[in-house]
Amino acid sequence: MEEIKKDVFIKLGLINLAIVAFIGTLMRYKIGFEFPYFSQKHLLHGHSHFAFSGWVSHMLFTFLILFLGNQIQNSKLFNKLIVANLFCAFGMLIAFLIQGYGSISITFSSLSIFIGYIFAYYYYKELKERRDHPSHLWFKAALFFNILSSLGTFYLAYMMVTKNLEQHAYLASVYFYLHFQYSGWFFFAIVGLIISKFSVLPGFVYKPSLFYLFFISCLPAYFLSILWADLPWHLYLLPIFAVVLQLLGLFGLLKMIKTHWQHIRQHWAITVQWLLGMALVALIIKLLLQTGSVIPEISKLAFGFRSIVIAYLHLVLLGFTTLFLLGYMKLEGHIVSNTKTIWALIIFTICVFANELVLTLQGVASLAYILIPYANEMLFAISAIMFLSMIGLVYFQKKP
Repeated sequence: MEEIKKDVFIKLGLINLAIVAFIGTLMRYKIGFEFPYFSQKHLLHGHSHFAFSGWVSHMLFTFLILFLGNQIQNSKLFNKLIVANLFCAFGMLIAFLIQGYGSISITFSSLSIFIGYIFAYYYYKELKERRDHPSHLWFKAALFFNILSSLGTFYLAYMMVTKNLEQHAYLASVYFYLHFQYSGWFFFAIVGLIISKFSVLPGFVYKPSLFYLFFISCLPAYFLSILWADLPWHLYLLPIFAVVLQLLGLFGLLKMIKTHWQHIRQHWAITVQWLLGMALVALIIKLLLQTGSVIPEISKLAFGFRSIVIAYLHLVLLGFTTLFLLGYMKLEGHIVSNTKTIWALIIFTICVFANELVLTLQGVASLAYILIPYANEMLFAISAIMFLSMIGLVYFQKKP
């Protein structure tokens, strides 16, 4: 990939994250205060679609291409695909803000999905030359789950267009998409990237069983998202099987990190350790929460309170995925290292977990029908500080 394109794509990714934070702040303002402009539902759809496509998928596409190095065969094509994905991301953002689910927003969403299909096809061809690399299967699985998740989107769009909304089918399709994005596309691409960094270290030993534990568990783990649907007992065994494999995989992942801990402590910047360490904490919490959700009563309680659901979704999107991407950018030298950018990253990270804390407390208090005073105002303030920290990070990226 040409150097100028790489720099542009990284900068655009950070700008897109700032846009995601701004829309999140606007949504929080509408909840706590009066703001008659824009529909909250339209803001939500625009916020989520742009976060997935314009921020996370954009950065993962970029990093996956950079992984291929100078031997890439279709660099111009991949550059065009990333630009096309960005075009669709902004198209979705504007269309969803104006009309919500409608012909234009669904068209941009569908085009974005097809771009992902094309990217996966040509990236698979590029990976044939790197079959021996330990990240090879992780990236293939990530792209596979990205394609698989689109089935939920298409079914959701079909229900929206036909106005044939059935509550359980609607929720099942939404959670199908979210599960295979979060636990499939995002997770496998991220682990593949971190393994690519470990693979060049002295003493690196890779055990393929780590991949198979997570890959096999990903499919049945979907049922963890729909335990509220009163599954028959034989299907209920699948999520139990999934969480056992996930915990074994987590143990293997932590063991691999421990093996290279001294190198990380000595050679990776403190800011990188902070960001990636917090991302790892978020991943551990996510997997432990999924383990606890196999108890039907806990699962029904969690999915019955909006704050808890939002807290979980933000834990994965912000706590794990976003903090990892920022940490990986810093590790690869894509974020300029100066006092102001470091403080922007630290403040952003603190706000991510402060947001989780308030949402969790709000959800737990709801179980006892207790109202936490000024919770919405606190969430708005946290969102505003996150947005300002991202503005600062983008601004202070200017090289001296």
